[in-house]
Amino acid sequence: MKLSTVIGAAALSASAYAASYDTIPDIKVYGQHFFYNNNGSQFYMKGVAYQENFSPNGSASSNVQYTDPLSNKDKCARDIPYLKKIFTNVIRVYAIDPTANHDDCMEMLAANDIYVVADLSEPGTSIQSDSPEWTVPVYQRYTSVVDALHKYNNVIGFFAGNEVVEKANQTAASAFVKAAVRDTKTYIKTMKYRQTLGVGYATADVPSRDQLAHYFACQPIDGTDTTIDFWGYNVYSWCGFSNYEASSYGERVQFFSDYPVPVFFAEYGCNEGIPGGPTHRPFTEVEVLYGNMTEVFSGGIVYQWFQSENNFGLVQIDGNDVNPEPDYTSLMSQLAKVKPTSTASSAYKPTNSPPACPTQDASWAPVASPLPPPVNPELCDCAMSSLTCTVDSDDVDSYGSEFGFICGEEQGKYCVGIQHNATTGEFGAISGCSPKQQLAFVANQYYMAQDSSNKAAACDFDGLAKTQDPKTTGSCSALLQAAGTDGAGSVAAPTGGASSSSSAAAPNGLSTPAFFNFGQTFFVAYVITAVVSGVGMLVL
Repeated sequence: MKLSTVIGAAALSASAYAASYDTIPDIKVYGQHFFYNNNGSQFYMKGVAYQENFSPNGSASSNVQYTDPLSNKDKCARDIPYLKKIFTNVIRVYAIDPTANHDDCMEMLAANDIYVVADLSEPGTSIQSDSPEWTVPVYQRYTSVVDALHKYNNVIGFFAGNEVVEKANQTAASAFVKAAVRDTKTYIKTMKYRQTLGVGYATADVPSRDQLAHYFACQPIDGTDTTIDFWGYNVYSWCGFSNYEASSYGERVQFFSDYPVPVFFAEYGCNEGIPGGPTHRPFTEVEVLYGNMTEVFSGGIVYQWFQSENNFGLVQIDGNDVNPEPDYTSLMSQLAKVKPTSTASSAYKPTNSPPACPTQDASWAPVASPLPPPVNPELCDCAMSSLTCTVDSDDVDSYGSEFGFICGEEQGKYCVGIQHNATTGEFGAISGCSPKQQLAFVANQYYMAQDSSNKAAACDFDGLAKTQDPKTTGSCSALLQAAGTDGAGSVAAPTGGASSSSSAAAPNGLSTPAFFNFGQTFFVAYVITAVVSGVGMLVL
């Protein structure tokens, strides 16, 4: 099956638009379901993951390149007719360029009643599984994506993380993702963006999945909105001609039956053990997903559109031609048969309440509260200006040894302002700043504690630092007072936008040493051990 680009472009030309991103009805969350905001009819996702040459699990490297799937109108015009033939009404995109123009693609999608769920991270700028932090560079990446996409009515919402917790020893990272959910929702509200924009998380099918689901939906402190608006579940347990029981779909329906927000498959479509090979997926799960699961699940998103080395692609792209794989036809056939039961929002009364937060045990590390503090770029800029000793170098490879030296002194007292321990709930006020700002803060703590005989050499740190005239202006006094001299205080969330000079304070992918996650006592012991053994300090 081929459809020429000329025909596709003509069908999607501006004169043919049935709707625009300004007029298409937005989708709202109400209880456990999605609804069209204009007439209250229920919305089920019939989606496709739409991003070429990209690994959804992300990368800590800022050198990984990606293609923004919403910025090339010719590619959108080429693909949308094929998306419509398989009844697509939502696409998931994993990384966009917030500086690009997305009007053409978003208009074409809206004209075809296709909505978007967008991940907020990008390669190198995300919350890392093994060394998690919620800092200014990541916050500014997230808010820049919100800024770029909020105006489009066909954006349902955003994922603050995707499969961040994959292993048993990574559950502490969920605290930083939940803080990202909180701050992104606060930003949307502060900026007076459309309030139907949701923020959620997409989990892998891991042993801690139930604890993760409860953690992100629980609300430990009244009056603080930290819960997700929807829950994405990446599931590959139904392979080939499996069934409701063998795939554990039934168990998932039972578990989420009393969940307070919409749940959907953020990725599905196992390609293992398929007769004929991975491109022959029969998609027999579709009948069940849009059948007896609809009281609990709101549909799903097939992984993925573009064929690649992983053999999950529904189509092969050859220049301007789209060549469907056999499973494209299978998916189209299966979706053509489904007729999910629809409930009007006017006839639906949510009854599910937030679950209890999981308790700490051998399989669950983070405390329910507090979360990492709200990222406040203004505080970080104020702190930098107020320092007498500051870091003057962007040589990030040299930061680790300086962190190790400073925080190994005086039982770690110079570094309480940057600690971020999700297991004990101990977080310094400066822990949300960039690595460069954090190093400057602790360097100044060390410098100010030295007597006059050592002052001249105390702000050198192998040439990374220098002295400056400290300045405190405007609202900085109140922010710095709240943070405390040693950074052990707490500061409120920012009240304005996310713009800050601190965006250039650290390259993508840089984080402070992972040992700050373990608390002060453990940290000092770690430094001593590392120095004795010659391991050295690494910036992870």
